[in-house]
Amino acid sequence: MSKNESNNHSVQTGGVEETARRARRDSFMLRQTPAALRNEALAGIADALQNAREEIIAANRIDMAAAEEGGLPDPLIKRLLFDEQKFEDTLTGLREVIRLPDPVGRVLMQRELDTNFVLTQITCPIGVIGVIFESRPDALVQIASLCLKSGNAALLKGGSEAMHTNRRLYEVIHGAGMKAGLPEGFLSLLESREETTAMLEQHGLIDLIIPRGSNEFVRYIMDYSQIPVMGHADGICHVYVDRDFDAAKAVPIILDSKTQYVAVCNAVETVLVHADAADALLPPLREALLGRGVEIREGAYGKEYLDYIVSLNIVPDIDAAIEHINSHGSHHTDAIVTEDDGAAARFFAGVDSASVYRNCSTRFADGFRYGFGAEVGVSTGKLHARGPVGLGGLVTYKYELVGDGNLVADYAEGRRAFRFKDIVIQNV
Repeated sequence: MSKNESNNHSVQTGGVEETARRARRDSFMLRQTPAALRNEALAGIADALQNAREEIIAANRIDMAAAEEGGLPDPLIKRLLFDEQKFEDTLTGLREVIRLPDPVGRVLMQRELDTNFVLTQITCPIGVIGVIFESRPDALVQIASLCLKSGNAALLKGGSEAMHTNRRLYEVIHGAGMKAGLPEGFLSLLESREETTAMLEQHGLIDLIIPRGSNEFVRYIMDYSQIPVMGHADGICHVYVDRDFDAAKAVPIILDSKTQYVAVCNAVETVLVHADAADALLPPLREALLGRGVEIREGAYGKEYLDYIVSLNIVPDIDAAIEHINSHGSHHTDAIVTEDDGAAARFFAGVDSASVYRNCSTRFADGFRYGFGAEVGVSTGKLHARGPVGLGGLVTYKYELVGDGNLVADYAEGRRAFRFKDIVIQNV
């Protein structure tokens, strides 16, 4: 067994606390690595994944066979698949991350408090991030690449149904990262439920938990752990068709939002229709949905199906639609189909969701489609990061103050005065 292979199984042999301590220690080294080294490591990871393509896809076949034999629900099986197309999409996202600007060390604000006394607000890594994600193996690559690019150490816990795929992906990524000169603790993989529970107890070592799973699971993590949590639970997304709509846009938008890929959090689950639009829209919409094999549940709402099922409701006006979305949605992604600029502005101002759209599919709520390269998840919270979380959501900031012997007493006793002059920022 090689050195890197022995390290790959260190969680099981050394315990989660030891793994978290190593990640914490190495995170201080990782945050000091130059962008060139992090990008070089990501390029090496992309090459290593390409070279291990057949092994990784073969590992996924093992997971797929076990999932089908074990009766895993179809939506989860679709998420689990890591075929040639998924592999190509994953590599494309990884290379896009490499091309993105370095999120670390960006000056957000610079202010001269007095002569030769300058305050700077500058981005920096969060530190150690624990991510718990669903059965999608491509999520492991996305999360690992974003955490590395942003200078964060990461502890990853994927679903047990993807164990073979995740393990092989991790071995390749960790080995390539070590070869590029990264510290050993830049990435770790957890595999059991017991390790997940132990990770949630490392509040002195892990800075942030990002869970991707059911509402109940996310709530459990928030209640159980003292570590700050960022993420979303359900993806109960809406498309509202207003009175003044274009039928050539409305039906295709709803179909794409529902059927382009049903087993994801940004697929539409509820369609709302203005009462004045119902006669013109509902017949072709029902025909189109039924033609795609979608079950229509009229009058239902507040449910994430992740399947070929959609709720359909008629509302009296746009205010009722906004109220419905804010009361029964999950504040993920909601769209309006309208040709009325005033109605669109009202919808944008009133809907309290991380992403609000006009005349386009809810499926655009994705880090890659936002130009983030990839995402670690979607946050429906309102603090720090919201919506698809890319590199910008994985850094925080600190204040650096450079003086020349400055003393508070001089300002408090009137011998000196603040001038508070903002300096024009010039990030490279």
